[in-house]
Amino acid sequence: MDVVFIALLTVVASSIGVLTGFGTSTVMLPVAVLFYPVPEALLLVGVVHWFGNLWKLALFHEGVRWRLILGFGIPGIALSALGAWLVLSSPPVFLGRVVGGLLAGYATFLLRHDAFRIAPSVRNMLLGGGAYGFTAGLTGVGGAVRSAFLTAFELRKAVFIVTSGAIGLFIDTSRLAVYLGGGIALSARLWWGMLLFIPASLLGAHLARVVADYIPEERFRAFVAVFLLVAGLKLLILPEVFVQ
Repeated sequence: MDVVFIALLTVVASSIGVLTGFGTSTVMLPVAVLFYPVPEALLLVGVVHWFGNLWKLALFHEGVRWRLILGFGIPGIALSALGAWLVLSSPPVFLGRVVGGLLAGYATFLLRHDAFRIAPSVRNMLLGGGAYGFTAGLTGVGGAVRSAFLTAFELRKAVFIVTSGAIGLFIDTSRLAVYLGGGIALSARLWWGMLLFIPASLLGAHLARVVADYIPEERFRAFVAVFLLVAGLKLLILPEVFVQ
């Protein structure tokens, strides 16, 4: 029964993750840790998350901007590996609250100052990619940090979504390698469950593609900001649900 429930959760998480740029982890991880040990939950959600990012690339390929992807992705890969390595020895609940406070504050600022923008310069991309990668490796929910930076660049919907997917794919590959290399493993039951989880993530991504067409470009940033605020508040109140 837990496998069926996780499959249904994957559909919902994938839809929300594609639209907000968070990926599936922000929705799936707090629930997965109720069923499985935290390291196993991180690996399970990480595999599903990897495929979710692949679907973003396939469904929103017209938004590919390689300069932006590489500027975020390269520092993100390096610091994701560092964050994932710390998972094996650290319980970073404090970091969860820090990230939550920053996200909640930033989202509130965005909702009140709609004209705020930052240039997608090399420095800003390196800073954003590094912060995202480290948080993703350490807590498994770095997508909200990635979205926080990308919203400030004022990107079109397709560019925002496909950029978050491509960057997430790079980072996920790095951190999954560290998790597996560090001895984290899934049960045979969950590996078989991937036969449901992976198609479920594709279904959720398709649903998101349909919904995205109905969200006006000028309101998309506010839409993402609301989800940033929710994610930030959850990290502030219940950081132990999100982090190791």
